[in-house]
Amino acid sequence: MNIDDLAVFVGAASSGSISEAGRRLGLAPMAATRRLASLEASLGVRLLHRTTRSLSLTPEGEAFLPFAMAIVENEQQGRARVRADTLGAAGLLRVSVPIAFGVKIVAPLLPGILAANPEMQIAMDMNDRLPDLTATGTDLAIRIARLRDSSLIAQKLAGNPRTLVASPNYLQRHAPPKRLDELARHECLPMTGVTHWTFLRDGVETHVRVAPRFSSSSIAGCQAACVAGCGIALLSEWAIGDDLQTGRLQRVVLEDCAPEEIGIWAVYPTTRNVLPKVRVFVSAVRSALQAEATGI
Repeated sequence: MNIDDLAVFVGAASSGSISEAGRRLGLAPMAATRRLASLEASLGVRLLHRTTRSLSLTPEGEAFLPFAMAIVENEQQGRARVRADTLGAAGLLRVSVPIAFGVKIVAPLLPGILAANPEMQIAMDMNDRLPDLTATGTDLAIRIARLRDSSLIAQKLAGNPRTLVASPNYLQRHAPPKRLDELARHECLPMTGVTHWTFLRDGVETHVRVAPRFSSSSIAGCQAACVAGCGIALLSEWAIGDDLQTGRLQRVVLEDCAPEEIGIWAVYPTTRNVLPKVRVFVSAVRSALQAEATGI
């Protein structure tokens, strides 16, 4: 069996598309189709049901897939292990990051990462929703959340302290809240779908309902609306430094509680085969967050 043929099969099974599998591997659709046909011929079985609109595993394909995945992953890991350290990481890293985090934290790191690893490429999906890592072929996702899905394989990179902020214009028009029960009477700017904000009062979680007239699918949209004077936003400290320094935003401090601190996480599709390209990226992000926290 040819390892490249196996890679096409694994990619097609995970993405649901032979063309998409070929794109991830740098192959034309016809070349990817030929590789899959070659694998099926060598095994003497059909691995995938293919129509013009859909693709699914045959029973033989379902039985063979775990073995094919293990072979492909072991081959990638083996190549990574025998590379000279001076060559750095290699290959295409598909990473998903939240929009604001990608702009503020990740983008400034890219020149250094790419310069130190000349055989590495990065494809960055900027999205505030966690994608299906396996289906999209994503190697790594950075997420800022209170992770509740126990099936996720996640590593905490740093804490993520948050604070309430508003523009001077808004606070001139509305007296700033002093206590949590006063916050509900203000224009709050949550992400779309968020109905409550969580705070800690003497170490105990308490929730305040937000019924917004404005929400955004991205926290970057909430921050922009906050700067414009639309209301009060709950934002990460790393995101607001420039706005606080220039006076575009001011802190809103409650006397009886503080916002819940959530984490910044590296989320992986598998615990196996964490390649150098992933470790290099995670290390750079972790260092940036440490520098941000210490003010370096």
